[in-house]
Amino acid sequence: KGRYGEVWRGQWQGENVAVKIFSSRDEKSWFRETEIYNTVLLRHENILSFVASDMTSRNSSTQLWLITHYHENGSLYDYLQRVAVETSEGLAMAAAVACGLVHLHTEIFGTEGKPAIAHRDLKSKNILVTKELRCCIADLGLAVTHSQTGNLLDVGNNPKWGTKRYMAPEVLDESIQTDCFDAYKRVDIWAFGLVLWEIARRTYSNGERRPVGPLDAAPGLRSRLSFGGLGIVEEYRPPFYDQVPNDPSFEDMRKVVCVEQQRPFVPNRWFSDPVRARLRLTRFQRLLDLTVICSPQTLSALVKLMKECWYQNPSARLTALRIKKTLDKIHGSVEKSKE
Repeated sequence: KGRYGEVWRGQWQGENVAVKIFSSRDEKSWFRETEIYNTVLLRHENILSFVASDMTSRNSSTQLWLITHYHENGSLYDYLQRVAVETSEGLAMAAAVACGLVHLHTEIFGTEGKPAIAHRDLKSKNILVTKELRCCIADLGLAVTHSQTGNLLDVGNNPKWGTKRYMAPEVLDESIQTDCFDAYKRVDIWAFGLVLWEIARRTYSNGERRPVGPLDAAPGLRSRLSFGGLGIVEEYRPPFYDQVPNDPSFEDMRKVVCVEQQRPFVPNRWFSDPVRARLRLTRFQRLLDLTVICSPQTLSALVKLMKECWYQNPSARLTALRIKKTLDKIHGSVEKSKE
């Protein structure tokens, strides 16, 4: 259950699907998401795949259904509460979200083209985790589209903004240029920086493990090492958890983000000096050779990236494409360090 209704698992043609049932008061969100999926070519691995939508009657009430692919890992919000991730996994998740955002923000011309789209409600609850541990962006109920042909900006008929906790300063102080499409993209970038912070909190540093060799001979060893002092990771917390209440008001967020210009807390471990070490476990020496890669330099690079998403001045924030390229570069350096 969520703000817009319920999500059920169903079956269609032998495959699991997710059925999102909107409450009648959120008909505008259902209509907008259906409209975008039906009129825009959105086939992309990092955008939730659409199956169908329907308006049906159950128990003398109207139900609004949106049917999409099903991802059993649930939302990124749910996943990060259950699981801490290695550097390469965290980077891949962040890069997937950035890749999906690039696709949304980019206008594609031609017969198979699409307008540029700004999400307007990007958050970890609106990002799903696939079985390959990649991410795809969901929930386009507040999306805005823009086409350069005729300079057409379509904000839909839903006056709502996104989730208060993820609102950018210019939304909170009501200074946003609502007739400028780039302004909506910059709101997405602010929110992406917060999602990146959520992923970073749940990413190991100071002793991340990389197994080399057969693990099957040492059952359970991998999970014990995950929590056995070889890696440091924080508990999951939402952005601004220590600065606003659990359900912050618009005014709570405006005070913290606009007046006090606070940003989410960055732990010291994200800035620690990089170290590489090689560990041999005597008992399993013939079975397992474990390389311990301390990767705080990766987290410090992510800190720099997220802070460039959090500028008070919207026009100073990075673009989605620049974020994607930076994440690809960081990921490349991590993979190279494993060689």
